[in-house]
Amino acid sequence: MSLRARLRAADILIAPGVYDGLTATLATDAGFEALYLSGAAVAYTRLGRPDIGLSTASEMADTMALIADRTDLPVIMDADTGFGNALNARRTMLSYERAGAAALQVEDQSYPKRCGHLSDKSLVSRAEMADKIAAMADARRHDTLIIARTDAIAVEGFDAAVDRAGAYIEAGADVLFIEAPRDRNELGRITETFQGQVPLLANMVEGGATPISSAEALQEMGFDIVIFPGGIVRALARTAHDYYRSLKEAGSNIPFSDRMYDFDGLNQAIGTGEMLALGKLYDGTS
Repeated sequence: MSLRARLRAADILIAPGVYDGLTATLATDAGFEALYLSGAAVAYTRLGRPDIGLSTASEMADTMALIADRTDLPVIMDADTGFGNALNARRTMLSYERAGAAALQVEDQSYPKRCGHLSDKSLVSRAEMADKIAAMADARRHDTLIIARTDAIAVEGFDAAVDRAGAYIEAGADVLFIEAPRDRNELGRITETFQGQVPLLANMVEGGATPISSAEALQEMGFDIVIFPGGIVRALARTAHDYYRSLKEAGSNIPFSDRMYDFDGLNQAIGTGEMLALGKLYDGTS
């Protein structure tokens, strides 16, 4: 089923954040229907840096291609600002499509961009963002969705965010993402204004500006997609911190063994047995 077709279903779509082939494999095995490739998660894991626009389009496309090797699920891919003007956004659409993305999320921040839940953001004009969306729509060669994100709540206020969102729908956005609503009232106003026009996306960031809500609660409000982009990195970073501290103190992995896969467990999770069996089909002995 295509991502567009899935969004016509009544149930909200939950898309967990992933950042490489391993996390994509584990999320797929957990039974999700779609994944979210987070630019922040790539910055955190590949660069060890904050989400302030340091990840490049080519790093993201390379990551997407590796994920596409490990899962057939549709992947929503963070395209930041399109990495420049309308022509850059057009090229981003083409390169991300080639890598295997099912949807591109593009935002109306200017540089230096910030994580949507950081302060001191700045925006391009509404017209410039609309042109980026139109250029991406004209460039796409497949049924790749364009998710238009506005960060205007933190910069220009809620009403300005609504105005921008309406313009982005007119420009050709397939899905709407108003970033960082500050309370349930603003979440509700988003769905009251736009429900039925295009699918609506909510972003759950642990400790961010938006109160954490369950998928069920967001569906009742009228949202169609909920992403949890950085949760896996926060979980793994905390686990890694505890693991390294335990190893340093104990000089052994024994105290931490009940919180980690052993050799066979990890090989089972990543499908080592299946790969070795597949290899035997081509080793000249079959």
